[in-house]
Amino acid sequence: MDNTDRRLLAILRTDGRASISKLADLLKISRGTVQNRIDRLTADGIIAGFTVRIAAAEDPHAVRTVMLIEITGQKTVSAIKTLRGIPEIRALHTTNGAWDLVAEIQTENLAEFDRVLRHIRALEGVSKSETSLLLTTI
Repeated sequence: MDNTDRRLLAILRTDGRASISKLADLLKISRGTVQNRIDRLTADGIIAGFTVRIAAAEDPHAVRTVMLIEITGQKTVSAIKTLRGIPEIRALHTTNGAWDLVAEIQTENLAEFDRVLRHIRALEGVSKSETSLLLTTI
């Protein structure tokens, strides 16, 4: 990944719906080059997918949480791959200290949250977790 790839990803993080033409204009490269870079980043797993993010204020009933996850043994790589495929996980971070991963989770309601929580806790390699509900953004 080079500087142009990093700039492309930064733009897509801000506006995932930006057109190829707009991206090419912002990056000062051709549309074909932008498309090839997006295709390569997607094939390489750098871009895991495209989604819509809704501002918390626009979805006041959403359940937002932070989950701390401990992984046993050599299961970190496979656990991360599985966790990245769970659409309710908005972000996944490695960390230091007692926990191995931090997952930001958002679901439509408590029943969905319970389903996702049980699914994550049942994953091979997940030995322990701690979850905190996010109540108010200040």
